Amino acid sequence: MTRGQLIRNILRVAFLCVVASFVLAPMLATVLGGFKSNAEIRTSALSLPESWNLEFYGSIVSDPAFWRYLGNSLLISSAAVVLTLIVGSAAAYVFAQIRFFGSRMLFSYLLLGLMFPFATAILPLFIKVRDIGLLDTWWAVILPQTAFSLSLAILLFRTFFEQLPKELFEAAYIDGCGYVRFFWRFTLPLSAPILATVGVFVFVQSWNNFLLPLVVLNSREAFTWPLGMMQFRGEYVTQWNRTLAFVTLTIVPAIVFFLAAQKYIVAGLTGGAVKG
Repeated sequence: MTRGQLIRNILRVAFLCVVASFVLAPMLATVLGGFKSNAEIRTSALSLPESWNLEFYGSIVSDPAFWRYLGNSLLISSAAVVLTLIVGSAAAYVFAQIRFFGSRMLFSYLLLGLMFPFATAILPLFIKVRDIGLLDTWWAVILPQTAFSLSLAILLFRTFFEQLPKELFEAAYIDGCGYVRFFWRFTLPLSAPILATVGVFVFVQSWNNFLLPLVVLNSREAFTWPLGMMQFRGEYVTQWNRTLAFVTLTIVPAIVFFLAAQKYIVAGLTGGAVKG
């Protein structure tokens, strides 16, 4: 290794450490904040606590409402993932394998959703949800989240499907295999990386969504974890230690889900990057 290569490697590692610190520092402060008093959090957010107080984490875990919020978020996020994978993959398969009049225009129209901010649609979305009678139900969160996730899902699925060997479909077609059967029997089993990639994106986005549940959910029994976090905010004081403990415990499922599917995410994002 030459001296120039050594210097470049050192600079690369230093740059990555700096970038990682911007991500890890807030997470570290969040985890440690659950062991501290409010005074310690205000004076030394990143330092170790004077005493490791498990009271705040224990009170969160022993609270039935925590598990209810966690279960609601898990159900809503899982439903959004399943619907997005089914609808998005089926639509992308049509664009990738079937040529019909107006397909490019329709595909471009669907991609406009990538440029449409979610917050700008919250008022008409609330009115529509209210008019069809879904207000204060989980479907009022699941269906809009699925709709707003479809643009990215279709784009990723279509790019991946176009890289599948054409010879495989031609051989299956000669043997009498139609489009629908080929989709279920061959395309989806070969698409595990992109399915995991889209699934993780949708799950994390749905898991952390705050604005939509805030607008369409009214009863505490239907609250997701971001709404449940508001119970620690009072009129005059905020219980930051309990809030940070609550946040730490609720981001664990999303992190575990991401780490479990990490290798599939990389394979899914690079699978359709280069034709060949």
